[in-house]
Amino acid sequence: MTRHARHKKVLKLTKGYRASNSKLFRVANEQLLHSMYYSFAHRRKKKSDFRKLWIARINAAARSNGMSYSTMIHGLKNAGVTVDRKILADLAVNDATAFSQYTDIAKANQ
Repeated sequence: MTRHARHKKVLKLTKGYRASNSKLFRVANEQLLHSMYYSFAHRRKKKSDFRKLWIARINAAARSNGMSYSTMIHGLKNAGVTVDRKILADLAVNDATAFSQYTDIAKANQ
């Protein structure tokens, strides 16, 4: 009874995995162990990955407005503007006029 319940639990958690990783208990259990390890390890890495993405987006938009990323961030810091990179990246993608206003502020306060 206990073994059956444990097998059922593992197979339920591995539902959607490819091939025998979701069908056979021994293979599925090993895959589940790896998956849990990866999800734990990469929860921290996800944060730095997103920061890199935001910086790349801000840099691309800043360069189209005639600035580099570092000079823009420095100018915003000097101006006392406290907007984080996530919001700046969102503005760069979705609202170019608002982003260009931030670049103007940064140019004025270099």
